[in-house]
Amino acid sequence: MTADITIRPALADDVADMARLHRAIWCDTYRDLVSAEIYQALDEDFRRLRWAEILANPRRHQRVLLAEQSGRLVGIGAINAPSDAVFEGRGEIKSLYIDASIKRQGLGRHLMRELARELVSMGYSGAALGVVVGNEPAIAFYRALGGQLIGRYTDPGPVWRSDNFIFAWDDLSVLI
Repeated sequence: MTADITIRPALADDVADMARLHRAIWCDTYRDLVSAEIYQALDEDFRRLRWAEILANPRRHQRVLLAEQSGRLVGIGAINAPSDAVFEGRGEIKSLYIDASIKRQGLGRHLMRELARELVSMGYSGAALGVVVGNEPAIAFYRALGGQLIGRYTDPGPVWRSDNFIFAWDDLSVLI
């Protein structure tokens, strides 16, 4: 595991750093999977407004956790009550973004463990998430964590309608 990692709840003061990291990771991940128009529309300003809205008006059972290393934001994880019936009542893992400079050092697993603990504390016994078809590194990661492919759906998103696989964990203890 990466040394000196701190996981904590996101605060309104974190929004600019969250938007910057989210945009950088998203650009790296989806550059070959979205059109130029979508790529441009989902810019840092868009991300800043979305994170500010999420933190100012939380959904039911929502948590946003940040991972920091030496005071620098290196990861974002977000959960909430299921946003779509396809998640079949499981808590939804809405976001998991890890800075490319520290990928494959255990932070993704650590952040997933903390998100799973939060879901358990909210009363969920299972979790699910959507991962964009074509995002092979994420698909491999979720499989390695024991996620089961249970279906597909189209995420309407605020700008981009993405085709997604649904991965689920019906026993959160495998993540904890």
